[in-house]
Amino acid sequence: MSGQGGTGPVVTVGTDSVPEPERFGWWSEMVGHEVMPVTVRSAHTAVFRGRAEAVELPHSQVAAFDFSPMTARRSPVHIRRHDPENYYLFLVQDSSVRLEQARGVACLQAGDMSLFSTSHPLACEFLDHGCQTRLTLMRLPRPIPSLAGGRADQLLAEPLQPQAGAAALLGLYLAQMPQAARTCCPTELARLGAIGVDLAATLLAVRLGVQDTLPAETRNAVLLARINAFIDHHLGDPELCPTAIAAHHHVSVRTLHLLFQSEPETISASIRRRRLERCHADLTNPRLRRRSISAIAARWGFLRPADFSRAFRAAYGVTPRELRQAALRSLPDTQRAALSDK
Repeated sequence: MSGQGGTGPVVTVGTDSVPEPERFGWWSEMVGHEVMPVTVRSAHTAVFRGRAEAVELPHSQVAAFDFSPMTARRSPVHIRRHDPENYYLFLVQDSSVRLEQARGVACLQAGDMSLFSTSHPLACEFLDHGCQTRLTLMRLPRPIPSLAGGRADQLLAEPLQPQAGAAALLGLYLAQMPQAARTCCPTELARLGAIGVDLAATLLAVRLGVQDTLPAETRNAVLLARINAFIDHHLGDPELCPTAIAAHHHVSVRTLHLLFQSEPETISASIRRRRLERCHADLTNPRLRRRSISAIAARWGFLRPADFSRAFRAAYGVTPRELRQAALRSLPDTQRAALSDK
């Protein structure tokens, strides 16, 4: 995506820098070039607004779109003109979408996902509810791992509701990208890209009932993503440990440690680091200045204040109290004065 600006790996384009009379035409051309040729219509051409943020990953692309209501049609003529031969998974984040492709018809609400192909005619209506449409597209490699032979075509324009398992993780992944990519180094970005493709392949394979054909590395990557999400969700539980995590995911502790061999740190070190990061965020939050340090530590699973202080100083080079005091001193005078009045 050729852009007007970006932070790190994220490229941002939008209509704000385009003269108003040209905005809808510019948007139509951008979609045709960056996604696929389509015919776009809108009842809001005079006041059309659109913005896109894209992250190019080693084997995929994730792009977040925000635009005025419109319709898009892709005909056999468009396909003959240019077919990039891509699949796209997309997550609806706001408004409603009606998608028709092949034999499928999906009426999607916020939180729903679906799949479309650039190789088949489609009709897509982004419904006008008085608000911008927000969605995230994920371009997938073709063929999708373990779904060769066009098997993914069976799922075109089917609702894929992210309620559990790989679907829930993929929904969170798409909702948080590309914002999460802004703080990633190239190595982390490559890992994020691989995780996204593995989650998408697993979701589609499960829907088709062919999950047993997925490569072992894909199944392991998805299991690791599930475990990491579980850890993040239960950081405040002082009983969170490798044994409890393994039991919850029905694997042995040895298997759990083997999964983390490819990670930068052991599972225990990962839990400790994430807890310390949450404590650091709370200690530097001026709204929590009256909460005791021991209460913050306990909130994130540290039940012994002395152990917490030692671990915190080892990680950040200062004590929790020193960090909190420095954070308060760094606030603007007006904000410090406002806080002192409360």
